[in-house]
Amino acid sequence: MYDIEEYAAAASLADALNRLAARPELKIIAGGSDALLKIRDGKWAGCALLSIHGLPELQGVAMDEKGDIEIRPLTTFGQAAEDTLICRHLPLLAQGAASAGGPQLRRMGTIGGNICNGAPSADTAPALLCLNAVLDLRSAGKSRLLPLNEFYLGPGKTALEAGELLCGVRIAKEDYQGYHGCYYKYSQRRAMDIANISCALWLKSIDNAVADIRLAMGVAAPTPIRLPQTERALQGLPLEQGQKRIANLVRQEIQPRDSWRASREFRLQIAGEIAARCFAAACDKIQGGKADVSNR
Repeated sequence: MYDIEEYAAAASLADALNRLAARPELKIIAGGSDALLKIRDGKWAGCALLSIHGLPELQGVAMDEKGDIEIRPLTTFGQAAEDTLICRHLPLLAQGAASAGGPQLRRMGTIGGNICNGAPSADTAPALLCLNAVLDLRSAGKSRLLPLNEFYLGPGKTALEAGELLCGVRIAKEDYQGYHGCYYKYSQRRAMDIANISCALWLKSIDNAVADIRLAMGVAAPTPIRLPQTERALQGLPLEQGQKRIANLVRQEIQPRDSWRASREFRLQIAGEIAARCFAAACDKIQGGKADVSNR
C-alpha cells in the first residue's frame, strides 16, 4: 500500500521549477524505483509527489563543440549502458549503469535518481566521481554548478537545496580523453543485488607509468568516495609497481562498516582485490588488450 497524499505531473522544466518554488516540500518522482520504496517503507508516508517523468528537457546524452559530455537526469540505466557516446568515451559509467539491478530497474531507474538518492551503494556514483562530474542544479530563482564530490553529505543526504532540481551531469573532455578504466561491483548475487563494495578506476599512462589516476569506491564509507591518498601514492609509479601496491593502499584508506551483508574485514579484503583487478584491466587496455572485468 502506498500512502500518497497528492500527485501532479509537471508540464515542462519551467513548470516543475515553479511548482517546487511554491511548494519545496514536494517529492520528485521520475523512474520511481527509489521513490516508491521510500513511500512503501514509510519514509515518505503521506507525501505529495511531483512527477518529472518524460520531460524532454531532462532527457538524452549530448556532446558539445568542445567535446564536453552532458548526461541529462532522466537518462535511464539501460539507456546509459547502451548510449554510443557513453560507451565510447565513458565505458566505466556504462559498466556501472549496466550492473544496476535487473532489466526492469534498468528500464525505469534514472541516472538523476541514482545520484540524488545519496546511497553509498549507488552504481553510477564511483564512475562519475572518477570523471570529475559536475552537477547542473537549478531552482526557479537561480542555477549553480556543483562538483559531485561536494554533493554527498552522508548516507541518503545530499547538498540538494529546497526547491532545487538536478538538470544535468557534465563531464569535461579533459576528464575522459586519454584515460582507460572500468567499474567493478562485488555483490552476493551476480544480478539484481546492491553492492557489498564497488570500485571505479580511471587511469592515464605515459611511458608505461601512472600519469594520472582516479579511484572511487562505493560502500567503503558513509558516502561514495574518491581515494586521494591512494591516488597520490600511485602517481608517477611504473604500472607494474602500481599493480603491486594498490590493494594495500586502498585497504589503508577506506573505512567500510560492518553490516548484515558483509563484515568490515571482508569488505577491506575485497576492496583491495577489486581495485587491483580494475588497475590490471586498465593496464591491459592501455597496452592494447581487450580485458573485461566481469562484475559479480
